[in-house]
Amino acid sequence: MNSALERFTPRQRMYAAGLGIALVSLAAGYGLSILGGESGDGDAAADTSCEDVLYWYDPMVPDQRFDEPGKSPFMDMQLVPKCAGGDAQGAGGVSIDSTLVQNFGIRTAEAEYGVLEPETSVTGTLAYNGSEMAIVQPRAGGYVQRTYGHAPQDVIARGAPIVDILVPEWGGAQNEYLAVAATGDEALTRAARERLGLLGMPDSMIASVARSGRPQTVITVTAPQSGAITSLGVRPGMTVAAGQSLAEISGYSPIWLEAAVPEALAGSARIGQPVSATLTAFPGERFAGRIIAILPSAQDASRTITVRAAMPNPGLRLKPGMFAQVMLAPERREALLVPSEAVIRTGERTLVMIAQEGGGYRPAEIRIGREANGRTEVLAGLAAGERVVTSGQFLLDSEASLAGIDVRPVDQAPSGASEDRGSDDADEPQTYRATGTIERINANSVTLRHGPVPALEWPAMTMPFASEGPEQLRGFARGDRVSFTFVQATSGPRIVSIRKTGQ
Repeated sequence: MNSALERFTPRQRMYAAGLGIALVSLAAGYGLSILGGESGDGDAAADTSCEDVLYWYDPMVPDQRFDEPGKSPFMDMQLVPKCAGGDAQGAGGVSIDSTLVQNFGIRTAEAEYGVLEPETSVTGTLAYNGSEMAIVQPRAGGYVQRTYGHAPQDVIARGAPIVDILVPEWGGAQNEYLAVAATGDEALTRAARERLGLLGMPDSMIASVARSGRPQTVITVTAPQSGAITSLGVRPGMTVAAGQSLAEISGYSPIWLEAAVPEALAGSARIGQPVSATLTAFPGERFAGRIIAILPSAQDASRTITVRAAMPNPGLRLKPGMFAQVMLAPERREALLVPSEAVIRTGERTLVMIAQEGGGYRPAEIRIGREANGRTEVLAGLAAGERVVTSGQFLLDSEASLAGIDVRPVDQAPSGASEDRGSDDADEPQTYRATGTIERINANSVTLRHGPVPALEWPAMTMPFASEGPEQLRGFARGDRVSFTFVQATSGPRIVSIRKTGQ
């Protein structure tokens, strides 16, 4: 071979090399064309599995359509054919190949009834019980002879002495009373005794003067209730007038808990609703109470409303001013629930993708309510037992939009939807039973000091209950022991029946 090449001139050698390169290139091109033809035939056979293909598309970029099969310019995958017709499309749904369902991880869950118990967590502060505040005032003017060493914020028991006051004008009136009583004239004695009462003397002092026969001009003012001295305005030697405020005593058993509830959650708070609180001072403990008032105004700066709850305070462990983390437990009610991940919020409406019985998927519009613990309440647009897509629903929704599939309206949900179930429950409110003692009676309400209500997780408390009118409370008086039933109305607890214990 080398000897043959040596016989060629340099120009002939160059021509021979060029011819060899051309022959090699031509052979390689022919081989690649053969291989490419076989590969293309295989792909076409794989991609045209349906009889009539509308177009090819990339599932990750479904709005881009291609006229021929091949590899996606966006992803490392083959284009997917869009088949014409199909049972699911004919029924108003999206048809997805079973292989794609598995590849895309499409999962479904059944809409079913359950109890949704979302807890609203807010902050709160313990405060004095404003309904148990007493103002200490003298019934006559005089001079302070003695104080008992009390200071603001001291805890004082009921009946404990606060101050001794000398009332000079009582001495003359008591001497006159003793002189008249010595005459034996009952009418004059009775008139003189009434005069002592009008001067502000308590009945116990008048009886002591009549019994001992000696005037008493010093009165000891005592605490009318137990609690903390929140204000003290008396010192030894000062002069006081009748009706002057000497001290204020505030109770804190039960103690008030005032929680700041965001304005957006104000609708979830109601009178009588149970609450629980945790405090850093007592880690691991929960303190229960009930809402007794929702204050009428909102805070401008924080956009919150103040919810007031009463909590038992045995041993006075809870102190006013302590910070608390408050959980508001909602009213227990059964509702139709779906996983929250199945809900598609478009901004204008709320959708779910439902799996149809004949195959395929269809978007349906729903109305939703509360959400908690990964589940969402469906108010309308869905029926119990329907299956909703919880994974891959956004891909299906895009496919339905491209195919022009109509969204099922809310009012076309199958019979037995959640709104019908909710209306039936609302017509039959649950009734609770308890026993207690009447503290106060008004025209349309009664305040009861009742025992625990286990069904509502209520501790023993004192709170008002609405009545059906004056006729329902006729014959009852303060101090009566009663047994009663009530319901939790929107405006608060309402008496259904009430009777005296033992009758």
